[in-house]
Amino acid sequence: MAKGRPKGGKNKYWTAEEKYIAIKPILNYELTSGEVTRRTGISNGMLSTWLRKYKEHGMEGLENKKKPGNPLAKLYSKRNFKNREEKLEYENMKLRIENERLKKGYLVKGDGSIVVFKK
Repeated sequence: MAKGRPKGGKNKYWTAEEKYIAIKPILNYELTSGEVTRRTGISNGMLSTWLRKYKEHGMEGLENKKKPGNPLAKLYSKRNFKNREEKLEYENMKLRIENERLKKGYLVKGDGSIVVFKK
């Protein structure tokens, strides 16, 4: 079985039910995590994470959390702003991101497409 995702491919999306089916033999002491890893191709670390989350929070712990995404995406896709407020909101968000990068030691050049890490 191939390790990881194919080049250019997407990460595998696991539902809570699929995660539970994978860890159920471990919970019932039918198989070890190593045996489940060999049979399914799921990494031992991922199985351990799922087991820990299930033991702490039950099925709710196996649910996928929605990630916030890029806050600029909704504004940047418009480009032609309807009013001055939207344009200011966009510029404000860009400055916040630049500020956070500077705090972490990143130097942004030009239009922001070139980012250099400075120690």
